[in-house]
Amino acid sequence: MIEVCGLSKRYGEVLVVDDLTFAVRPGEVTGFLGPNGAGKSTTMRMILGLDAASSGTATVAGRPYAVQPAPLKVVGALLDPGAVLPSRTAYHHLSALAAGNGIPRRRVEEVLAEVGLEKVSRRRAGTFSLGMRQRLGIAAALLGDPPILVFDEPLNGLDPEGIVWIRSLMRRMAAQGRAVLMSSHLMSEMELTADHLIVIGRGKLIADMTMKDFIEAHSEREVFVRTPQAEALRSMITAAVQVRTEGGDALVVTGLEAAEIGALASLGGVELHELAPRQVSLEKAFMDLTRDAVEYQSEKETSR
Repeated sequence: MIEVCGLSKRYGEVLVVDDLTFAVRPGEVTGFLGPNGAGKSTTMRMILGLDAASSGTATVAGRPYAVQPAPLKVVGALLDPGAVLPSRTAYHHLSALAAGNGIPRRRVEEVLAEVGLEKVSRRRAGTFSLGMRQRLGIAAALLGDPPILVFDEPLNGLDPEGIVWIRSLMRRMAAQGRAVLMSSHLMSEMELTADHLIVIGRGKLIADMTMKDFIEAHSEREVFVRTPQAEALRSMITAAVQVRTEGGDALVVTGLEAAEIGALASLGGVELHELAPRQVSLEKAFMDLTRDAVEYQSEKETSR
């Protein structure tokens, strides 16, 4: 379990992380979201003892990372896929990590097979593509078979097959009872992978809830309606309800349930061909919630 309590980080006059408190629990994939500059990477670095907190605490398995006797057996992390000597082979990179942490050599072969690099394990890391370096970084994170995993943008550089593989891996690690913290800007994948969300903006916590609750709490429900009498149905819906056209015979209604729209159509003799509640995406809910926490915006974005 990761526990963050009152965590803050200041660089001179700039407060990058502001009094964060949250927990990453075993058995769940926790998505860590926020706009660029929100403080996600800095928070992860403080959890892993790479940056000192200005105030507050961050513990993994009940104690600070820096005092863990065998850290790779407690927390596996991927923050920078380039953090490997380019002249070393994948095998020797992992072997050195294993030797320094009291991990059996056989575990190197196991994690190379886990991430699909066994056939290129004798190649120098400097010849690897970004996607291959990501896989090597994940192999290093898994090396000590730790109960806690921390991944900062693990999907960068992966092809579609690799993205599906990462999704499956994260879900499997959580199903085994591990606590998994993962940041990503790919909202569609986060929606498919995470059970719980931590959302920050300008260093502050702005949401800490399940994926389902987050989408429901931070977006309006929509109902898709297809009818050959779209204008007639539109005229029956009250002005307080938002209606937009989507094609010649389709409407998207916000503010009414599907059953209410169906009842209105029945009363007015309007023929319906399709009536379906529409799940609002994580991306839309996230954009709506963090609109005021975005550090850099174009004029077009600001005027929307």
